[in-house]
Amino acid sequence: MEENKTNEQVELTPVSELAPVLNVLKEHDAQLIRELREELTDTWSKRQIFRTETEMRVSVLNDVKHPTPASKYWQAVREQSAMFENLVSLSFELRRNEIKRKKLEKKLSETQDELDAAEISIDLDQNIYERASMEQTAKDRVREIGTWSEIKKELDNGEFDKENVNTHQVEALHLTLLNRAQTLNEHSDPTEVQNIMGPLQTMHRLKEQNLLAEGGDGKTIKKLSFNPNGHLTPELQAAQPE
Repeated sequence: MEENKTNEQVELTPVSELAPVLNVLKEHDAQLIRELREELTDTWSKRQIFRTETEMRVSVLNDVKHPTPASKYWQAVREQSAMFENLVSLSFELRRNEIKRKKLEKKLSETQDELDAAEISIDLDQNIYERASMEQTAKDRVREIGTWSEIKKELDNGEFDKENVNTHQVEALHLTLLNRAQTLNEHSDPTEVQNIMGPLQTMHRLKEQNLLAEGGDGKTIKKLSFNPNGHLTPELQAAQPE
C-alpha cells in the first residue's frame, strides 16, 4: 500500500512540488508559475511523448512506402518490437532510479553537514523528477505497443505470410520503388535516381535469373532504364502497375 502511495506522489511531483523551481526564480517569474500551476499540471498529464495513432497509420504506414497489407504488417512488427525493447531498457533505469533514491535518503538521514544535506536534497529532487518522467514515458510506450497490436490484427487478412518477413518483399519492395520512381523527373537529383533505379534494375535482373520468387500480385517486374543524362526514359510509364 505504501509503495502505491509513493508512486502516486511521484507521478504528481514535477508540477505539484514546485518549491525547487520557485526557489531559483525571481519573484515575478515565480508568481507566474504559481498562477499557472493548474494549467501546467494539465499540460504535463496530456503532453505528447510518442506517436499518435493517426501518425502511426498515416506517417509510418503510408501507402507509398508500405503499399501492401503485408508490408504494413511487418513494419508494425518492427515498430512494436523497437518500442518494447526500449520499454525493457527503461525498466532497468527505473530500477536503478529506485535504488539511487534509497541511497540518497539513507545518506541524507546520516549526514550532519548542512551543505551536504542541501546538496543531497537537490539530488533527491532531481531523482524524483526523473522517475516521474520515466514513468510517464513508460506509460506512453505501453500505449503505443498496444496500438501497434490492434493495427496488426486489422492488417491480418489471412492472405500473407506472418512468419517469414522475406516472403512479401518482392511484391512490396517492387511497388514501393515504383511509387518512388513516379516522383522522378528530368530535374531529379542523379543520386536519387540511382537510389531508386538501381534496386529496380537489380530486381529485374534477379527475376530474369529466377533468383526472386514471383510477386504476390502475379505481375512481372518490368525493366526501367536511364537515358544518357542519367534520367528516366519514357519506359517508366509502361512499368507502372496496371
